Amino acid sequence: MNQYETVFIVTPVLSEEQMKEAVKKFQDFLKEQGAEIVHEEHWGMRRLAYPIQKKSTGFYHLIEYRASGELIAEFETQLKRDERVIRFLSVKLDKHAVAYNEKKRRKALEAAEPKA
Repeated sequence: MNQYETVFIVTPVLSEEQMKEAVKKFQDFLKEQGAEIVHEEHWGMRRLAYPIQKKSTGFYHLIEYRASGELIAEFETQLKRDERVIRFLSVKLDKHAVAYNEKKRRKALEAAEPKA
């Protein structure tokens, strides 16, 4: 199994509840297909670099997961079919990227812990 991360942008016209429901749909799809979700980050509403479908903002969400290569094509098809998703990008992580992400998460945890 390889490790991947997918960032997708959900249209800003949705309510917070609708956006969470869209994200949950993709999480459930990955879990049903046997993928292991390693990490998730919700980046919130962000300004787009250029307008997409006449929208200048969107809800960004990142999912890092372990899955087989065949699952990526199915997952991207699900993202394409959902009209709430305006853009997405999936990347296969090499061993250096995986190590970097783990190190980054450890640092964030250490920074969040209160100093005694």
